[in-house]
Amino acid sequence: MKYTNAKSILPEELLTLIQDYIDGEYLYIPRKQENQKSWGEKNGAKKGLLERNRDIYEHYLAGIPISELAHLHFLSEKSIRRIIAQQKKGPSLIQNQR
Repeated sequence: MKYTNAKSILPEELLTLIQDYIDGEYLYIPRKQENQKSWGEKNGAKKGLLERNRDIYEHYLAGIPISELAHLHFLSEKSIRRIIAQQKKGPSLIQNQR
């Protein structure tokens, strides 16, 4: 997140009004609801996890045991089973989770 000097972008009347509430301190202005990004969209983490999960499922279908998949991906066997179950339901369900 970068900081922008409010004096360079806000009208003077609005800046004066804001200074009545918070003078010389940092103020976070959240994104509009329609512009918000879900977790992992900006840095690619979400995409990476989806690819990892598809990889786990493909290896599972190829016959690699759950214990070996857990060891390869540094996950518990319970997590591997959960990923496999989600993949069986379809990747679209996983992509819509937050």
